[in-house]
Amino acid sequence: MSTGRSGVRAGVTDWAIAVCVAATLLVTGLSGQNSGTNLDLFGYALLAAGGLVLAARRRAPVVVLAVTGLCAVGYQAAGFDVPAVAYLCAVYAAVRAGHRTVTVAVSVIMLATLPLAALASGLHDTGEAFAQARGALELAWLVAAGAAGEALRQAERRAEEAERTREETARRRANEERLRIARELHDSLTHQISVIKVQAEVAVHVARKRGEQVPEALLVIQEAGREATRELRATLQALRDDDTTPPRGLDHVPELVERARTIGLDATLTVEGQRHDVPAAVSRTVYRIVQESLTNIARHASAATASVRIDYRPDVLAIRVDDDGKATPDTAPVPGVGLLGMRERVTALGGRLRAAPRGEGGFTVHAELPVDRTS
Repeated sequence: MSTGRSGVRAGVTDWAIAVCVAATLLVTGLSGQNSGTNLDLFGYALLAAGGLVLAARRRAPVVVLAVTGLCAVGYQAAGFDVPAVAYLCAVYAAVRAGHRTVTVAVSVIMLATLPLAALASGLHDTGEAFAQARGALELAWLVAAGAAGEALRQAERRAEEAERTREETARRRANEERLRIARELHDSLTHQISVIKVQAEVAVHVARKRGEQVPEALLVIQEAGREATRELRATLQALRDDDTTPPRGLDHVPELVERARTIGLDATLTVEGQRHDVPAAVSRTVYRIVQESLTNIARHASAATASVRIDYRPDVLAIRVDDDGKATPDTAPVPGVGLLGMRERVTALGGRLRAAPRGEGGFTVHAELPVDRTS
């Protein structure tokens, strides 16, 4: 939006300058002693056209340069002793746009043609014609207009280079920060999680070797350790690779459901509607919602069954996770870190989340995430 407004302001400014230059040329032409013949009317038209064409100097600087030059030659040939102000503005615009060679070539042609145009008017001899041409297009003003355009072009290039340097510096610092975070996570978490996973696996192995029944809590710890190790490894890889590793999303939800079955939970997955592509952020959020919901069911709900339902709608992706655990309608849910994290993710995407006990018992997590399929 800001770019559009700046473009409108630039267009208004260009037209204002063009009208002012055209008015100046016309007033200067009218102040001369002209008889109002058809040739004079043609000269007035060239004066106005030479000024008004400057409105297009940003879009077509070379064309404007040529048109203003032809107009200047034309009204000089019509007998109007008027400075080539519009051409000087066109020179500035063309040089600023980077067309230096073309501008020099056209200006040389202009310096050679203006005396001939003054002679063609029949109002001056050779000396007066050269004097009039020199007055219409002073070489000093021509050089000044070109120098001003070149100076501004160099300034804009330096500003663009400075902006590009700032962006590169910001990216480099972001990369360094990602690597630092990756190192911190590796140093602080990897060892502890590995110890937990190894100890749980050893305990499960020993219990099975002795023929004892493995406690369900121990199996949950074992599986949670494996999942934490996978998640941490994926997170560290993503940090190091600047998000080049594909994150987990909708395609990995069946793995979550299958993993829930391995710890004794009768989990099912139902997909409804016509499947279509969704934004990556929505896909990641769905994965996290299902992951957190199934984890909470396994740890806290004392549930035997869990159902995951994903509904593809035209503009919304709905996710619902139900269980038959111990939660009742008169039990107020305690919002833990997991639920808060889910709500933050959903809200950030402009969606809605409801997490509450069901009327028939158990708990439900229902999220609706908007899907912009036009982008």
